[in-house]
Amino acid sequence: MSRVAGKVAFITGAARGQGRSHAVRLAQEGADIIAMDVCGKVGRTADFYAPATDEDLAETVRLVEAEGRRIVAYKADVRDYDALAAGLKDGVEKLGRLDIVAANAGIFQFGDEVPEILGGDWDDVIDVNLTGVFNTCKAAVPHIVGGGRGGTIVITSSDAGAKGFARFGHYVTSKHGVIGLMRSLTMELAPHSIRVNVVSPTNCNTDMIQNDAVYRLFRPDLDKPTPEEFAVASATLLALPAPWVEPIDVSNALLFLASDEARYITGVNLPVDGGSAAI
Repeated sequence: MSRVAGKVAFITGAARGQGRSHAVRLAQEGADIIAMDVCGKVGRTADFYAPATDEDLAETVRLVEAEGRRIVAYKADVRDYDALAAGLKDGVEKLGRLDIVAANAGIFQFGDEVPEILGGDWDDVIDVNLTGVFNTCKAAVPHIVGGGRGGTIVITSSDAGAKGFARFGHYVTSKHGVIGLMRSLTMELAPHSIRVNVVSPTNCNTDMIQNDAVYRLFRPDLDKPTPEEFAVASATLLALPAPWVEPIDVSNALLFLASDEARYITGVNLPVDGGSAAI
């Protein structure tokens, strides 16, 4: 299993969910990992679902090491460019190179129509989901260019990056924005043999959707919707008969885009959505 053997991957939002899955899947295929997460509250996001913890990040470290790969983990907020860049620099110095970037960190807030979104909530979602991706790429690109070997950047968007949804306009805006950033980076980095793509999941089976607040968002007709009742509503997003995708499905798409199998694929938004984009 060596599709990315000898390479180093930088993953934001790596403490759990899709980020942890990406770290483990790339490690299984031979990559060493630089893992970053804020491991704490961001604005009012904790009112919707619990944030990742130090223990979550430690578990990611354990799982990567269990695959026989090296990992450097650190805590930082993607909104804090200096802290993000300093931790990445340390990781590159320890592991010797940088080849793959998974700009995965993101938050989800919801429930208000656009005129009712609080200014602070708008700032938090845009700053993490869009500016955080900008900061990640800004910090990482010089390391990849300096290596002179080319590389790849995979940004996490969403099916909300391709179409509109009511009652979380700030999230939709942020996920549309990262696709535009990907397209500009594609043109700028192609001369350095650096490929830039987006992976866009639909609802993915992580803590971000498996919580009472999201259940109520999808089933406002019920006072206390159950996970099973949420699954019925979530399934309406997909053309295939499933309520959501799993983190490993997104990780496998990212692995493909990071591997030499995708050596001429750049500037692409790859949906992992069970056909959501076709509905």
